[in-house]
Amino acid sequence: MSDIFQHHATDLAGPAGGAFSITPSDSTEFTQPTRAIYVGGAGSLSVDMLLGGTVTLSGIPGGTLLPLRALRVREASTVTAIVGLY
Repeated sequence: MSDIFQHHATDLAGPAGGAFSITPSDSTEFTQPTRAIYVGGAGSLSVDMLLGGTVTLSGIPGGTLLPLRALRVREASTVTAIVGLY
């Protein structure tokens, strides 16, 4: 299938072009930083941010899309069905 937008610059405000399943790990960094993280099941999410620092977000409902540029999801996270979008 042809992509009619193939010659347009990729913009962080635009839709994601790829995705990967995330298993929380305190040691494994993503090969590609995320543009957003989808969480299918409710809980808290602890991430290492692209520009530094770790943040924990609590009370996230299932089915939430979070616009986070992250390098890692930490094992302290309790959300489930985590997907990184880029």
